[in-house]
Amino acid sequence: MKRPRVIVWFRQDLRLHDNEALTDALRSGEEVIPVFVFDERTYKGKTKFGFPKTDRHRAKFLIESVEDLRNSLRKLGSELIIRVGKPEEELYNLALEVKTSWIFCNRERTQEEVAVQDALEKKLWSIGQEIIFSRGKMLYYTQDLPFPVTHCPDVFTHFRKEVERFVPIREALPTVEETFKPLSVKIEAGELPSMADFDHADDGVDARSALVFKGGETAALERLNYYLWESNLISQYKETRNGLIGGDYSSKFSPWLAAGCLSPKKIYSEVKRFETERGENKSTYWLFFELLWRDFFRLMGKKHGNKIFQKGGTKGEPDAQLKDDRHLLDLWIEGRTGVPFIDANMRELAATGFMSNRGRQNVASFLVKDLHVNWQMGAEYFESQLLDYDPCSNWGNWNYIAGVGSDPREDRYFNILTQAKRYDPHGEYVKTWLPELKEVPEDKIHRPDTLSKQELGDSHLRLGADYPRSMISMEKWS
Repeated sequence: MKRPRVIVWFRQDLRLHDNEALTDALRSGEEVIPVFVFDERTYKGKTKFGFPKTDRHRAKFLIESVEDLRNSLRKLGSELIIRVGKPEEELYNLALEVKTSWIFCNRERTQEEVAVQDALEKKLWSIGQEIIFSRGKMLYYTQDLPFPVTHCPDVFTHFRKEVERFVPIREALPTVEETFKPLSVKIEAGELPSMADFDHADDGVDARSALVFKGGETAALERLNYYLWESNLISQYKETRNGLIGGDYSSKFSPWLAAGCLSPKKIYSEVKRFETERGENKSTYWLFFELLWRDFFRLMGKKHGNKIFQKGGTKGEPDAQLKDDRHLLDLWIEGRTGVPFIDANMRELAATGFMSNRGRQNVASFLVKDLHVNWQMGAEYFESQLLDYDPCSNWGNWNYIAGVGSDPREDRYFNILTQAKRYDPHGEYVKTWLPELKEVPEDKIHRPDTLSKQELGDSHLRLGADYPRSMISMEKWS
């Protein structure tokens, strides 16, 4: 028997396709009230080291995503109720006001999100209501895995071998297309906040951006269709995924996945259809492989809890050499290390909120292994800046690079110069983001410290003035 009135609380699941909480709410309630709350602590708060928890790039992307969801719901005769505040208070007050029975939502697993859902649950119990939890983040259902979460292998390769061949991936839930039943109560819809409401300026899109990322399910599905069906780019994904310039070298699905505008099961189902209709190869498999990494980091977060945020990581072994050096951190953030490949990547992140996976690994390794700065500071800066920030993926990757997480190799280290020459052989990427080096000869672009006086003059470059001298000796990588 359906309950007369229920709330569906949208969180990191801003879509109508493959949305278990929304599907369950429509199945269980006569009247369904969709709600999104901009948590003031997330959109206006600071991290431990003083960064905005959600800086301007992701704030804009998420505002666009919520607006797109509201537009989609309106086409179905519904309305997305928007509030700004603390979700545990806003949702409780709404549930009390309109006398709902249940609140449906997709469960989150990391500390801050769990604290919110636990606080809301306790408030609802006081008025005889409860939360009905669903899942919406992973490719696999944990109940389908061949091991309990507490026994999940801590090494990705072991995890992959245990699941990919033997565990079926469930079909994505269909897109909700039914018209919602009109509400019998009046509720103030609430205004969509602006960037200014969160103390951000909207500076537009940098012309050098790899891709114009627009938030929302509509844009996410357009990108999925483009990358697979319109361009056939997925067929070369494995070969091009480490590129640095432009929108086509990798799928760029991650911002939409992080906000829940795109479901991993939806991607998987489209990839399988592509393989059936146009053929499978190593590249189509590799996209699935990357989705497996997302599930793995999610499971590490569930298994190890707050350890992923702690200095010792999931291993519980902090590196005593790493210091909270704000001066070194700021040089890294500002792209003023004097190492062109590092600086170019950091300036791209600051200007766009995005950085390639190859870039992320290099800048993280440089911060930790070359500058010996506490990896948590870098992880927090990424949390602030990244369009595609996801707690488990971000902190899991930093654990991995810092050597305190899931990595079978001891002391993983990136030779930055080798990496730069391999992935930016002509210096095009560096010159895109470091225009002060645009006249440096191609063979010296990654080593401006080796320029002769004549070459410096010809390049109109003053080292130490126009561009900083390297913070470390680059001979170590030669």
